[in-house]
Amino acid sequence: MKKELPLKPIKHAKIIAGMSVDELIHELDSCAFGAGKLACAARIYENMVNSDSLKFFGLSGAMVPAGMRQIISDMIRDGYIDVLVTTGANLVHDLIESLGGNHYKGTEDIGSAFLKKHRLNRIFDVFLPEEYFETLEQHLLGVYAKMDKGLNIREFIYEIGKSVDDHNSILKSAVDCNVPVFCPAVQDSMIGLHAWLYKQTKPLKVDVFDDMREFMDICYSAKKTGAIMIGGGVPKNFILQSMLLSSKGGFDYFIQITTDRPEPGGLSGATFEEAKSWDKVKESAKAVTVYSDATIALPLIIASLRERLKG
Repeated sequence: MKKELPLKPIKHAKIIAGMSVDELIHELDSCAFGAGKLACAARIYENMVNSDSLKFFGLSGAMVPAGMRQIISDMIRDGYIDVLVTTGANLVHDLIESLGGNHYKGTEDIGSAFLKKHRLNRIFDVFLPEEYFETLEQHLLGVYAKMDKGLNIREFIYEIGKSVDDHNSILKSAVDCNVPVFCPAVQDSMIGLHAWLYKQTKPLKVDVFDDMREFMDICYSAKKTGAIMIGGGVPKNFILQSMLLSSKGGFDYFIQITTDRPEPGGLSGATFEEAKSWDKVKESAKAVTVYSDATIALPLIIASLRERLKG
């Protein structure tokens, strides 16, 4: 048995005062379960960056309200993300912060009737004043009024990003760094809702299919590709389905951070082994799924990566 399998003994983690995040992650590398997966993800991300792979980042879930905005914005500016695919909701919350709004840390046990009375919207234990959506609406209407030609969704998002003057914004960072932002379900957000309302009285043309060609061309021209998935949903599928039309046979690197399980058959919990069966991830790919709250796992992975890359 020992000769047939690449067995390695468990090396028990040692925690000492003053150790860095990367030193902690290295200690976990010889551990099992979630600890070992977390260390594996950091190692794969490091390989992805050092191999000059094109790095796709799928962002779903309420990551901006939870406090991950700055991390993702800095990842874009520092070259850790080359292509961003996200939900309209994360862009909405990024815009709210860019316009001077804040998300507030509350507790999940405060009654919803109380929050409604005080015009506070709940996202688990995060509260968001209703008035910020009024500010967002006025800003978006002003941006839409300047869109005098037909656009695809990527171009539509880019024009919104150009209206932002906040260095810490995800959208602003993407515009400054020429990182394309794709939002295939933008209709499913306040951005889409206000766009639809605007269209009832004024012209606004957005082609929901046109930017797929651009996305496919990006995938097809890349020599090596890697994908980092935060959660699942539309961003995950949009990224993975691109490989169905690629001649490269799937992603070379794949990291998934999710709390969903594969047994119900939903995409958010689907494993990379399933993606391999569709030729979306290469059989030889360096891949890992980390079952964790992404607000815990992502900061640890990026902190470790920064120490390894010294930036």
